[in-house]
Amino acid sequence: MPATVRPWSTWQAFRAAQREIVLSQVAHIPVTIRYIDAGAAQRGTVLLLHGIPTWGYLYHGVIPPLVQAGYRVLAPDFLGHGWSDRRDRFDRSFQDQARMVVALLAALGLDRVDVVGHDTGGAVALILAIEHASLVRRLVITNSVCYDRFDDDMLDFGHPLRWKGRPVADLVAALEETLAAGLSNPAQLTPEFRAGIIAPWADEEGKLSLIRNAAALNANQTMALVDRHGSITAPTLVLWGLDDPWQKAEDGQRLASEIPTAHFHGLAGVSHWVQQDAPEAFCQAVLEFFAQPRS
Repeated sequence: MPATVRPWSTWQAFRAAQREIVLSQVAHIPVTIRYIDAGAAQRGTVLLLHGIPTWGYLYHGVIPPLVQAGYRVLAPDFLGHGWSDRRDRFDRSFQDQARMVVALLAALGLDRVDVVGHDTGGAVALILAIEHASLVRRLVITNSVCYDRFDDDMLDFGHPLRWKGRPVADLVAALEETLAAGLSNPAQLTPEFRAGIIAPWADEEGKLSLIRNAAALNANQTMALVDRHGSITAPTLVLWGLDDPWQKAEDGQRLASEIPTAHFHGLAGVSHWVQQDAPEAFCQAVLEFFAQPRS
C-alpha cells in the first residue's frame, strides 16, 4: 500500500481508485460498498464519513495530506450513496450506515480507528462513538446533523411523490444550488467539484437513490443520541465552519459541551462543505488534534 497518494485530477480518477467489497451482514441481502483505501498506517487509520448529498469524493482534497502525514485513510461511500450499492432494496438509516461501517472495518481487520464524520456522517460517527466505543480511538465531528436541525432541501428530496416523476435535470439544478449555498468561497465551487458531487445522482437510478437516502432522514435518530452524548469517551474535536446555513454553530457548541472529552474549534469564513471550502484549515485542525498527547 503506497505511503503517498497523488491528488486526483478528476472525479473519474477518484472513482477509479475506489476499491470494492461485498458485505453480507449489513442488510437482508449482500451489499456492495465502494471505498478509498490509501496510505500506510504509520500513525494510525483515519475513517472519513461523508454526508448527503455527497460521497467519498467530498474528501478528495484532504486525503493526500492525511496520507502524507502518516495515516492510512479509508473513505467509504455510504449505502445508497456515491457508487456503493444503490438498489431500491434496503434501508439507509443512520443505524444502518453505522452497521455497514462496523462490518467494513471487521472485513478489513481493523479494530480501532480515528473517525471523522461530516453532515449525516457525523450522526453515524456519534453512533459509532456511543454504541461501538472500542472501535473509535479519536473522534472528529464537523458540521454534523444533530438534534432536530435538518436541511429543508434534503428533507424535500425525501418526498417520492414530489420528486420521483420529475426529470433528473430538476434534481441536478437543485443540487447545484445546494452546493453553492454551502461554500463561503465561491471559487471553491469548481466545475470539477460540482460535476463530481452531482455525478452519482445524474441518472434515474441515482435520482431514486438520493430520494431514498433523503427519505431516511429522521430527527428521531439524532434525538435518540442526545441522552448518550455524555457517554462518549473518545477524545473529540468538534470542528465547525461558522458560516454554515444549515448546521448552525450553536449546535456544534452545544454538542461539544455535552461530550465530556470534546472541545469546539470554529472556522471563520468557512461554510458547510468544510473539506472543499477550506481544505488546508481542515487538515491543519485535524492533524493538530491527532498530534496532541493523550493520557
